[in-house]
Amino acid sequence: MSEEKKVTGGPRGPRGPHGGMMPGEKAKDFRGTFSKLMRSMGKYRVALFGVAIFAAGSTVFNIVGPKVLARATTELFNGMMARFAGTGGINFGRIGEILLFLLGLYGLSALLSFLQGIVMTEISQKLCYQFRKAISEKINRIPMAYFESRTVGEVLSRITNDVDTLGQSLGQSITTLITSVATIVGILIMMLSISPLMTLIALVILPVSGGLIGVVMKHSQKFFVAQQTYLGKINGQIEEVYSGQNIVKAFNREEASLAEFDETNRILCQSAWKSQFLSGMMQPIMTFVGNLGYVAVAVSGSMLAIQGVIEVGEIQAFIQYVKNFTQPITQVAQVSNLLQSTAAAAERVFEFLEEPEEDVTAAGGARTSEPGGQAGTKGSVCFEHVRFGYQPDKVIIHDFSCDVKPGQMVAIVGPTGAGKTTMVKLLMRFYDVNGGAIRVDGRDVRDCERSKLRESFGMVLQDTWLFHGTIMENIRYGKLDATDEEVIAAAKAAHVHRFIQTLPGGYQMELGEDASNVSQGQKQLLTIARAILADNPILILDEATSSVDTRTEIRIQKAMNNLMKGRTSFVIAHRLSTIRDADVILVMRDGDIVEQGNHQELLEKGGFYAELYNAQFEGREETA
Repeated sequence: MSEEKKVTGGPRGPRGPHGGMMPGEKAKDFRGTFSKLMRSMGKYRVALFGVAIFAAGSTVFNIVGPKVLARATTELFNGMMARFAGTGGINFGRIGEILLFLLGLYGLSALLSFLQGIVMTEISQKLCYQFRKAISEKINRIPMAYFESRTVGEVLSRITNDVDTLGQSLGQSITTLITSVATIVGILIMMLSISPLMTLIALVILPVSGGLIGVVMKHSQKFFVAQQTYLGKINGQIEEVYSGQNIVKAFNREEASLAEFDETNRILCQSAWKSQFLSGMMQPIMTFVGNLGYVAVAVSGSMLAIQGVIEVGEIQAFIQYVKNFTQPITQVAQVSNLLQSTAAAAERVFEFLEEPEEDVTAAGGARTSEPGGQAGTKGSVCFEHVRFGYQPDKVIIHDFSCDVKPGQMVAIVGPTGAGKTTMVKLLMRFYDVNGGAIRVDGRDVRDCERSKLRESFGMVLQDTWLFHGTIMENIRYGKLDATDEEVIAAAKAAHVHRFIQTLPGGYQMELGEDASNVSQGQKQLLTIARAILADNPILILDEATSSVDTRTEIRIQKAMNNLMKGRTSFVIAHRLSTIRDADVILVMRDGDIVEQGNHQELLEKGGFYAELYNAQFEGREETA
């Protein structure tokens, strides 16, 4: 299973307890990736500066709060002592003023926090929008070789999981980092302003708690990694068994599948328990060490208050500061993990955006409009000593030559791996030849813009592609400005009109996901109708009837005959009975044309084609 198919615990990726990212998600080049990310955020620098100001301001007002509250506590304590001594009482008016001022501080802090949250959300979502748009545009510019070497899930992961993780993690990490650093510095200053001695006592506890947490994290990390690994495995197993449920039942593999699942589930349960238990120990350790710190601060503060060095209210403020001091330190540690996750997601996005693009211009860099699409292409195709390999050192087509006249039907046959589909990919410039040339209407396809060249071709493939939408919309995909009458005429020519009329809603019926509410043969006829509507001068039909029954095959063949009238057609077929009427049959073996001619000529030769043809019908007779 590919990594992208593993369950990742939501858009932020796998998460540990207390909202922390699981260890192990690290970028290969953290500094370089963050440098690129900051450049991408350059247009938002003013907004980011505002976020920093709002976050710092909110933190400062929050930090000042305990010091102001200390004055109210001191006023209350002094009033009580004066009342006991009979020399005065509690000044509630003064206390009320202090509390109102404190309320204003906290209100202003909340307002600034709210503003920085809004601005940061706006920045992160605009950045996500920017990356999604860039990825969507990039997909159309990447050569076919990229998609053929990667899974669909891997590409989709870049535009969904990675961009989502990037947007959410970035928004959280920046604000949390600013707030936490400002809180640490601010609290340290306020603690020193109250008592350097008490500050020193409070800081002694940090190395102790840090050391204990370091030990726990060191032991828990391997269990988090194991949990992540087996979480992916268990979901991969579930996906495979669910998608192949009919095969599992047909071969009575239910017990074996269940045993495999139980074993993976057991290991996942053990690693998850250990990782959660060990990481769950962090909070009790922090609480225990923190309580020791409170005791030390209370004792030392009381002694200083008795000596008149500090006031009683300042002890209360200092304890509040100590309590709040450990929280931002923990947050900074968590942000480091969050930043690693952000960088890892950003790195994958940038890797995709930096992939080499398909050259849309002619080979020499000049733009040309020839062949001129549907109107300008006559349909002659010439292969001149074509040589090609997907890798330069592994040539699969050695010397391919053929001259196709406009309007001819050319059948390409041969065993699997002979290079039939590769020839089609070269013709449409999904790849460029390593040697020789392919000419359309006398012009080398490398001297044509890819988009202009592909306007000349229509394709009907074995793997039908229909999207979620109405039948009318799916057929009209071949020509977006076609009228309803033109769509219906194309459907009639494809022998699919009568079938569409029997459906609920007719042409307005919605096709489900993967067009699962129509049969394979019906899907094939709809794609043929789409190709008829497109009216391209050159057609490519790749195994268009290989997965349907004989009766449906006859209907599809009739539809294809209508489609091929007056057009140059390249037909790839395994069922040799479907290409008997071809003007030219190219017989391929190991990347080369070993025979060419019409059906009768090739049978009379008694060569490789005759072998293939006779073997196919002998196999049918034996089966019968």
